[in-house]
Amino acid sequence: MAIKIQNAPNRAAFDVQSAQDLRSQFAKNPQEGLKAAAQQFEQMFLQMVMKSMRDTVPQDGLMDSDQSRFYTALLDQQMAHNLATSGNGVGFARLIEQQLGRTVASGKELAAPGEAANAAGNSLPLTTVDSRHLRHTPIPSSLPTSAAYGARQASSSSPSSADVPATARDFANRVWPHAVEASRSTGIPPQFLVAHSALESGWGRSEIRHADGSPSYNLFGIKAGKGWTGATVEATTTEYVNGQAQQVVERFRAYGSYEESFRDYAALLRDNSRYGSVIGSQDGTEFARRLQQAGYATDPMYADKLARIINGPTLRQALIG
Repeated sequence: MAIKIQNAPNRAAFDVQSAQDLRSQFAKNPQEGLKAAAQQFEQMFLQMVMKSMRDTVPQDGLMDSDQSRFYTALLDQQMAHNLATSGNGVGFARLIEQQLGRTVASGKELAAPGEAANAAGNSLPLTTVDSRHLRHTPIPSSLPTSAAYGARQASSSSPSSADVPATARDFANRVWPHAVEASRSTGIPPQFLVAHSALESGWGRSEIRHADGSPSYNLFGIKAGKGWTGATVEATTTEYVNGQAQQVVERFRAYGSYEESFRDYAALLRDNSRYGSVIGSQDGTEFARRLQQAGYATDPMYADKLARIINGPTLRQALIG
């Protein structure tokens, strides 16, 4: 279905260029950029409402599957997009635009779309919204992951770019293109994939290395099982047995680049049936929980650790740059 966003070309809600166009619009015309950002905020809220409604309906029938739920989520994304951009939604976009329009008119700069969403989340009566489900990154993506990432936290409590370790920013910039590519085949927002690689590699500082110190490019801690025919590297890792941490030496897969690492990681999630529930996850906490339930790691706190990175300010600021 063709959708028209203001004067932008007709596009689907998950068009890869939408976030970049919004960023450019802010630079050229702050007022119009504010309007588009406000529509994205309302779109994400409507999508959350639809998800909550669907969660009340049993989805374990003969015709239900992980794939059907994934495409249903895409349909809800498009429906929310239609409502928000047509003016027939709940009116949040108009309220946000009015509230923040005075800031633009007074000459105060809104540096990025996410900041408009941040300020909106603090100035509007949205206390009924579980804002932990809101995500935003102003970097272009192939999936619907560009609405209101920062609205969960007050902008005054978020660290500035200078407060974020340079290693985190460099790591995010280095792996982002590969995360976007992996998201296309898994339906998982790329910022979740960046967060997962950050957890497993310590933001790139604890990457598994060969004996000579050269990188293995294994950012996700994927082990080399019996079916793996590629290069390998041995490393000491922590495994939990009956809740007790133990240091063991394991064989891990080795790659020739970060691109290969992300591609293999995406294939693992996509092609292994045990990760069927992970594919298409659109909520960060749920994504982390499903990974742990599928047996990705033995650490009993693994989901909590990953969720904290996904929902935390360091990832957001690292992606904003």
